[in-house]
Amino acid sequence: MPEGPEGGRLNRAITPGLLRFFIVGDILGGGIYALVGEVAGETGGAIWAAFLLALVMAAFTAGSYAELVSKYPHAGGAGLYVHRAFKRPFLSFLVAFAVVVSGITSASALARAFGGDYLSTFVDIPVVLTALLLLALIAAVNLRGIAESVRINVGFTIVELSGLILIVIIAAVALGQGDAEPSRAFEFKDNTSIFAAALAGAALAFYALIGFEDSVNVAEETKDPHRSYPKALFGGLAIAGVLYLLVTIGASMVVPTGDLTDSDGPLLEVVKQGPLGIPEKLFSAIGLLALSNGALINMIMASRLLYGMAEEGVMPAPFGRVLPERRTPWFAIAFTTALAALLVATGDLASLADTTVALLVVVFAIVNISVLVLRREPVEHEHFVVPSAVPVIGVAISLALLTQIESETYVRAALLVALGAALWVVNWLIIRRQGPPAREGAPTAPPST
Repeated sequence: MPEGPEGGRLNRAITPGLLRFFIVGDILGGGIYALVGEVAGETGGAIWAAFLLALVMAAFTAGSYAELVSKYPHAGGAGLYVHRAFKRPFLSFLVAFAVVVSGITSASALARAFGGDYLSTFVDIPVVLTALLLLALIAAVNLRGIAESVRINVGFTIVELSGLILIVIIAAVALGQGDAEPSRAFEFKDNTSIFAAALAGAALAFYALIGFEDSVNVAEETKDPHRSYPKALFGGLAIAGVLYLLVTIGASMVVPTGDLTDSDGPLLEVVKQGPLGIPEKLFSAIGLLALSNGALINMIMASRLLYGMAEEGVMPAPFGRVLPERRTPWFAIAFTTALAALLVATGDLASLADTTVALLVVVFAIVNISVLVLRREPVEHEHFVVPSAVPVIGVAISLALLTQIESETYVRAALLVALGAALWVVNWLIIRRQGPPAREGAPTAPPST
């Protein structure tokens, strides 16, 4: 695979503006509409403190990704970076597959949330059935093409932004009329230190900020990625972070903490109890679009990453198959959709969200280490560089978040990674029978494990 920023077979259809919307849309659709109440249960009324801490934590790892993406702008993401850093194919594969399944578990969590309080405003349909139908629709859009998928993301992102701005307006009006309770936004969970409460909430809030990882895997389909990606990434994080802080402060002032905790559509509670009399169905529709948009982008990420791994020769060759006319990785899309369907049938919103965080914080720790290792490998084109302290702090943050995750969550994560290991064995057997694939950079022998 070429070193320069313009290599690859996928269509470079994503402009810098579309990429920024892609990142903002993925972050905003990744949990703010569903998990505010869960965070309140861990932190108390000071929900914003958990989101602020999570934002700071995410920024360090985002800096590492900005350097790596601008240096190696190809589909493959974390697995590609780890492979270049450590030259251990099996480790590279496990990291990459962990990112794949984190996207699938995230999409599955959002698909299940789709069938909760927001949908029940319109119709009462079993959650699993609703989630499966949503996944089928997402697969159809994904197969249609990356340009179409990202343009849909732009429309959905505008709707998501309008919904969050609406929450801020409701809170501002309530505060102005004396109907809000400002002190509640500064109350932490009883019998818990402020830092412990904020860290526990941040482990959940982190789920709502990890969307930046998805955008790494469309670098090969982005125009001028070595210049546009860092700006789009930090701009997207800043937009999402400011909105998160305003929304969580406003939600806490308008709605009692217990009411937020008890709802899987917490922002809908703000609309119900707020002073503007906004139709519940209108805001529920916004929430549904936000959840489906997050699921769409996660599934785009997972399929593109599998495609990139096949191009590197570390996944069976069928995952690299592309539709001739649409130039989309159809086999990878089919696989990710089938696995997501299995997950929505066997897990709930909280367990799937926790699994997503567990998988990614391990990956983030390894990626941050890879940044430092790859400083020894120069490339011919200019790229973004972060201070060396940034990835070091990123590793420490990942380890701190891991302490907040329950042991049961690691079991599901381990089973998903084990599926990847099985695929690795299949690929190894195929390589042994047929000989090494005629692709630059592909492994020529199984690793020593």
